[in-house]
Amino acid sequence: MRIAVPNKGRLHDPTIDLLERAGLHLVDGADRKLYADTVDPDLTVLFARAADIPEYVADGAAAVGITGLDQARESGRELVDLLDLEFGRCRLVLAAPEDGDVETVADLAGGTVATEFPRITREFFDERAVDVDVAEVSGATELTPHVDIADAIVDITSTGTTLRMNRLAVIEEVMESSVRLFARPETGGDPKVEQVRTALRSVLAAGGKRYLMMNAPEANLDEIRGVIPGLGGPTVMDVAGEDSVAVHAVVDERDVFETISKLRDRGATGILVTEIERLVE
Repeated sequence: MRIAVPNKGRLHDPTIDLLERAGLHLVDGADRKLYADTVDPDLTVLFARAADIPEYVADGAAAVGITGLDQARESGRELVDLLDLEFGRCRLVLAAPEDGDVETVADLAGGTVATEFPRITREFFDERAVDVDVAEVSGATELTPHVDIADAIVDITSTGTTLRMNRLAVIEEVMESSVRLFARPETGGDPKVEQVRTALRSVLAAGGKRYLMMNAPEANLDEIRGVIPGLGGPTVMDVAGEDSVAVHAVVDERDVFETISKLRDRGATGILVTEIERLVE
């Protein structure tokens, strides 16, 4: 089975890191290669442009693909959104010169909008019954209003810094996007596809979680349970030859500092906090 992933750009490194943490270590995945094997003999990684990945998946060249929701929607291909991978978050926005006459979507009627996302842009204006010319560009979109190519743009922004630097103001948000795991409708229930989704989801579930281990007096166990904000409650095990128990629990990282103080007040000792690589729920 092939997994299509971005071959470069801002999505490449986080995607490869996620695969590695999910246990899908790449074997001989050097730069400029089109394919890389993984430690699973049944899984191969296919490197492709982020914008091309929806086509690869839809045409069957890959069983699943990892790319932005914006790229999938722009492709117009029918894909199943299996999992939000929670990185690469951004917004696709309509923006115009901050000192210009465009303040609303309706102000652009009869005007020109430059974008790298012509399909999404046309759908956006069609839904609002505003007639515009869409000029497809391939980079430096934010410059087009300043050189009389367009009256406004539809472009990706994460922080808004580039828009502000180019004196552009957001008129309206077109859509929110993040990186997702996609599949064709007919392969969404495939056991191997589900195995990949479970592996990736286990890494996401472990994010922001910590594993607590401690010894505690058995007599204080109810109090210990009361202060641990655990995932489904703590696991308790007897300690041979002692009047104490071993308590293990998964807690949110933000709760660790306060929880440890409360546990010590209730007699817990030998408290150990470790990171969690994967958490299968």
